[in-house]
This record gives sequence, C-alpha cells and structure tokens, in this order.
Amino acid sequence: MIHVAEDHQDSQEEFTVTPWTVKGTIDYDKLIEKFGTTKISQSILKKFQKLTGEIHPFLRRGIFYSHRDLDWILERYQAGEEFFLYTGRGPTGNVHLGHLIPWIFTKYLQDKFNAELYFQYTDDERFLYSDSSTLEETHTTAYDNLLDLIALGFDPKKTFAFLDTDYMRTLYPIAAKISKHITLSTAKSIFGFENSTNLGLIFFPTLEAVPCFLPSVLKGKNIPCLIPAAIDQDPYWRGIAREVAPKLGFYKPAQIHCKFMPGLGQGGKMSASEPDTAIFTTDPPKVVERKVMNSFTGGRKTVEEQRRLGAQADICPIYHYYYFLFEQNDSELGKIYDDCTSGRLLCGDCKHLLASRVVEYVERHQEKREKAKELVDEFVVQDVKGGLRKKSES
Repeated sequence: MIHVAEDHQDSQEEFTVTPWTVKGTIDYDKLIEKFGTTKISQSILKKFQKLTGEIHPFLRRGIFYSHRDLDWILERYQAGEEFFLYTGRGPTGNVHLGHLIPWIFTKYLQDKFNAELYFQYTDDERFLYSDSSTLEETHTTAYDNLLDLIALGFDPKKTFAFLDTDYMRTLYPIAAKISKHITLSTAKSIFGFENSTNLGLIFFPTLEAVPCFLPSVLKGKNIPCLIPAAIDQDPYWRGIAREVAPKLGFYKPAQIHCKFMPGLGQGGKMSASEPDTAIFTTDPPKVVERKVMNSFTGGRKTVEEQRRLGAQADICPIYHYYYFLFEQNDSELGKIYDDCTSGRLLCGDCKHLLASRVVEYVERHQEKREKAKELVDEFVVQDVKGGLRKKSES
C-alpha cells in the first residue's frame, strides 16, 4: 500500500503559486480548482500502462497529479501521431533536487514514447525579473544548468536545448505572431503585472509560449506538444499558448503537472532562496549529509514518546524524500511509513539511511555532470536557418 505524502494544514491557510513565487503549504486540490486543471484519473493511468507497460512511480504516487488534455495526446499517439516534449529552466542559480523531478519524468517520457524534447533556458526572464543578476550571469548559469540536464541521460539526437538570448533569431518571429493576439489587459490578469513592471517581463510570456509551436513551424506540419512541468508554470501555457494556438492554426499544448519536492525545513517547497534546506546537485557529500541530518522531522519530543505514539510521517520531509525519489519500491516505502508511524523507526536512524542514499545519488550525478561538459555541443542548437542544427554539426 502506498501512503500518499501530503502536507496537512488548516484549510484556511493561504498559499501563493505564481511562475516566480511559491510560498506557504500548498493545497494541491485547491490549486487544481484555482487553475482550472484536471486531476489525473485512473483511466489515464490505465492508458499509460497500456502504452508503456507500467505506471511510473511519479504517476502511481500522485507526484504528477494534474493535467490539461493528457488524455487527448495519448489518444493521438495511440492513433499513430507522435508528439514532442517541451519543458525548461529559469537559471536562477544551481540546480537542486526539486528541479530534477520534472526532468526525470521528461526523460522517462522521451524513452517510452521516443519523443523529441525542446528544452528552453530562459536566461532573459531571470535577468528581467531579478534586480541583482546581470544578463551575462544568467547566461553563464544557464550553460552550467545544462550540465544537469545532460547528466540525466537524455538522448542527444532527440534533445534540442537553447538559451533565449542565443536563439532569438529563431524564436522572435513566432513570438511576434503570438504577441499580436495578447493584450496588456490579458497579460495583467494572468500574471498580475503592474504599472511598475518592466516591459521586458511583460513581453516575455510570448517567448515561453514559442516552444509549444516551434517544431511545427520548423518542420512545416502540426505536431502535438506535451509539457511536463511543475504546476507553477501553468499560467504561461493556460493563458497564452492555449489561447493563441487556434488563432495561429496549431494544436493546443497538453500539460502534465507535478507537485513540488519539499525542502528540509518545516513546510514549503525546496527553494534555492533557503540553501540550508535544499540539496543542490553541486553540494559536496559532507554538506549533503549535514543538511539531511539537520532536517526538520515529524518526530516527537522524546524517544519514549515516539516509541509510544510514533512519528508523524505526513509532515516529515525525510519521509517525503523517500516518497519522491529515494525509495522506488512501494513495499519498502510502505514499511518505512509503518515503522515510522508505529515508533519502531526513530528519526536519527531514518535520517542516517536517507543521508547515505542522497549522498550516493548526488555523487553519481556529479560524475555524470562532469562528463557532460564534453557533450554540450551535442545538445545545443544554433540560431541558423532551419533552427535545429547542433553546434556539433557545424
């Protein structure tokens, strides 16, 4: 039995989810209602199983839990029409484990559906939003973040990565067509822009919509698009890409949304702004171990009380880490939950076990990340006519 990892909170507690800010303990059911998405149903899971022969743990456990038109795109695929994948990264700094969750699932989808991936690094958006970052810094950070993507094992023949500022010749003509159908009033209502918002940030959503249609434009035929991403990015595609698509003669992009991997503190998502509660892919092993061992837990005040009452796994980030990434076997995950909540497993022992797994994972990722430095040109596309030539093909 899988025990669903969820945060329990007062239903009146407020939370914020925007493309730039995620705060509070998130009620994911309320977020579905607020954004107007659809919960992934058992019938969709059965379609996945029929097409792939299995149900990925991220789907079984509800980590990817919401969608738009996922059933439609699976039906198109079943009828013989291939789709492409699109996701991306705003290069704010080093990549942490929470960033990897949608990428790991995207890689799974690429493998299972033999799908091309278009990966956008929005170095322009990060510069426009931040008061402290220069455009040169976000550009450099994007290339560093690319190493984490490559390290996950994506197929270079089917993966096309680009930075907005390096690829603008290809992106801008499509962005211009999109922008003509979006009013300032619409942009304000979707993103909460104010009179003080800079013009670059107001125009930017058109650029994030472009990859939804990019392969269709470059290949001269309409191709379905599936976007695996965290749910905070939904407004870009809900309010811009899906609204404009019919006007430009394209399919509306389908989406599949994931929840946020929690930080190691008390409540909230993993965030680079709270580095002591986030595990970065570049963290040294001793730092990883220290962060895990210093984590908040759902344990009781004393060992005696925990032996008697058990710990509270549902509010414990340590259990959530097993749930998200570090225990793929459902039976073993259930045992961890039962041992925790029954008092058989104490928090110190649980932390030690997790720390060893996280250290091993990060060390293995860092080895692949180092090797990825030699592969960058096999993934990055050049801003030339046709738009899909890799630097390695020059």
